[in-house]
Amino acid sequence: MGPDTKKRIRDPEARRAAILAAARSVFAERGYVKATIRQIAQRAGVTHGLVVLHFSSKEELFLAAVPGTRDLGESVQGDVEGLAGRVARAYVARMESADSADPFIALVRGAADDQDSAKALLRAMREKSISAYLTVLDGADVPLRVDLLGAHLIGVTFSRYVLADGPIAAMSPDELTDYLTMSLRGILLGCPGRP
Repeated sequence: MGPDTKKRIRDPEARRAAILAAARSVFAERGYVKATIRQIAQRAGVTHGLVVLHFSSKEELFLAAVPGTRDLGESVQGDVEGLAGRVARAYVARMESADSADPFIALVRGAADDQDSAKALLRAMREKSISAYLTVLDGADVPLRVDLLGAHLIGVTFSRYVLADGPIAAMSPDELTDYLTMSLRGILLGCPGRP
């Protein structure tokens, strides 16, 4: 057995969990573009066909493996007034516990290298996010608000977790959560006088 080959796993839930764990590590190490389903299958100790059976595409596997897209529904659910705080807390908690090899951070870092893949993943993440936020928010501009939210969080991710420089990077997690709650409230719930 090679270094990345493990004993085959028979339990379907355990196999799915192994695939997701392997995907997170392979995407983080190699980036979205260079990662292959075969590498992920080998690392998970399953066949290529089994990965494709659980996840029909590399894009779907990436979206399932990245914690922020997976757990979005949980942080969105609840009262509208507390929405910004829940989203800010979930984002900061996830990103503070992530390391620099986190798949989402790797995607933000590598976006300039393969813009087509980055655009496709951003579109897929946007669609998932819009669906989640439509369960709590209403209005014709929800897709625009969700897109602004995504752009804001990508910018924070780049400043704090990729470049790790400047005032945003210097904030404590609690300060970042407070400031994000304030800015996300404006994006998600709107400001007085908004058209």
